Amino acid sequence: MKRIILNVLSALFGVMMINGGLNKFLNYMPTPENMSKALVKDFKALVEISWLLPLIGVAEIIGGLLIIIPKTRALGALILFPVMVGILLTNTIVEPNGFIMTLVLWIIFIWILLDNKKKYTPLF
Repeated sequence: MKRIILNVLSALFGVMMINGGLNKFLNYMPTPENMSKALVKDFKALVEISWLLPLIGVAEIIGGLLIIIPKTRALGALILFPVMVGILLTNTIVEPNGFIMTLVLWIIFIWILLDNKKKYTPLF
């Protein structure tokens, strides 16, 4: 039962990452009009570095696809780790309104990391 729940949550997590990555290329989700000045400033900085937003988008798409597949989930988590740190920092320091969703994503992400900890031991 635990494995089924992890697979479902990983699939949802992966789809959310893929959606976020695709939006960086296709811009199909509208930008909120009530964004804080600090968040607008950070987003402008990301756009200013022309290669950074596409890089994040590619990492989200590839990582999300790998997270969905149980055999490649550990690699997907490694690819998504810097993206997840960025999401956490943005939603704790710059714009705390999305912190609850970030917390849910991090709980799922930590569960994925802990489930694959044996695969990570050679890295340390």
